[in-house]
Formats: sequence, structure tokens, C-alpha cells
Amino acid sequence: MVLELYLDLLSEPCRAVFLFAKKNNIPFMMKSIEMLKGNCGSGAPAATPTPSFSEEFNKVIILRKVPVLKDGDYTLEECTAILLYLTRKYNTPSHWYPPDMKKRGRVDEYLAWQHTTIRASASKILWLKVVIPLFLGQQIPPEKLHDAVEDLNLALQKLEEKFLQDRPFIIGTEISLADLVAIVELMQPMGAGWDVFEGRPKLQEWCKRVEVALGKELFMEAHSRILNTQELRNISIDPPLKAQMKPILLKMLK
Repeated sequence: MVLELYLDLLSEPCRAVFLFAKKNNIPFMMKSIEMLKGNCGSGAPAATPTPSFSEEFNKVIILRKVPVLKDGDYTLEECTAILLYLTRKYNTPSHWYPPDMKKRGRVDEYLAWQHTTIRASASKILWLKVVIPLFLGQQIPPEKLHDAVEDLNLALQKLEEKFLQDRPFIIGTEISLADLVAIVELMQPMGAGWDVFEGRPKLQEWCKRVEVALGKELFMEAHSRILNTQELRNISIDPPLKAQMKPILLKMLK
């Protein structure tokens, strides 16, 4: 039975899974999802099932977010869990998740750290500048964006000083899952016209190396939607979802 991946490429974790599966020639059927037109996306507040999606979708995606892997009757959610499952099942090249315990520990360390730092702050830029205005029909207070940018700058500084240092990649001379997860997160603010690499030459060079390691064509395939800022700003939000999310988002802005 063919592996199924439920993905929305506007979601950073979905892009990580997509890039990993494609780069490693893992055969899969992609179930394309547009969460903003029916359900909340990865990392967003939970939403109830809506008629916009099939009964199959609502049964598979129990946690109400993507990515989701379906391998026969086995279903797995959460990006890191999916990536590790794929490395083990398909025996992918060891540089992704090295057998050396110390190198593997560094990958684990980054994956654990990034959730509340890089991921939280980078995705917040897009939400504040694009997604929340789409839902509420109004711009957010400038101080909210200022605080988010400050948080992101602190996280980027730690990424450079603690994790990347003077190495080509986060754990050494080859790309790993840590780099893969990092790059998709740092591309997210691009959807709001915010280039996190500007003024950061070390990160710029690292980004180029990651892009080359993944393949430029594949990299652009994964990121074409998030880089299309005009399309993002004109997405038609599902009306029931908009009504459901409005009080949650207003509370977030207080």
C-alpha cells in the first residue's frame, strides 16, 4: 500500500516532510490540504471538523493539524515523529540522523529547542502581518509586530551562536534533520515579505548550502506558495472557520 502524506505546503512542518520524502525518493501519495479554507493549520489553535473536508480527512487527522502520515492502517502525526519514522523505515542516508550518539544528540537538541523559539517567533511574523488581518479584516497594532521581531532576532542570534557556530551545517559538514527543520521555519516570514537572512551573512551562506544540499528546484517547489506573498494576502478564508477563529485571535492580540 502506498504511503499517504496529508500536507499543506503553507505549513512549515509539512514542507519539511515533503522535502525529506522527495529528496530521499520515498514513494508517497500526497493528499493536498488547504487548511485556511476549512481547518486550522499546523501549530494553529484546534478547529472542529468542517464539511469542507471529506469524512476520510476528518477521521485521519485526529489532532486537527498537518502533517499527517498514513501507512496502511497506521497513522502518525507531528513533523518530528514523521521524519524519524521515515528515516528508520526507509533507511535514509545516515547524515540526516547520524548513528553517532553525540551527533544525534545535537539533532535532538535542536529539534527540541526550536519549537518554542525559532518556530514560535518566525511563524508569528506571518500570522501578525498576513493571517490575522485576513481573519479579522484589520491590521494588528505595530507594537505586537515589534515584540515578535525582537523575539525572532534573539532566537536567530542563538541559532547562529549556539547551534550553527562556524560549521557548514548545524551538526557538522553535512545536512541533517536539524537543518531541514530550521530552514522551513526561517522561510515562513518570507510570506509576509520579511527576509530573516538580511544582514546576517552567516545565515545567508548556511541557507545557500541547505538549498544546494536539497536541490534548488525541489527547494523552490516546496516554497513556491509561501513565497507568493500576493496570493497569500488574497486567500479566501472559509467563513465558518473565520467566525470560529475570530474570538480566539482577538484574545491573542490583547
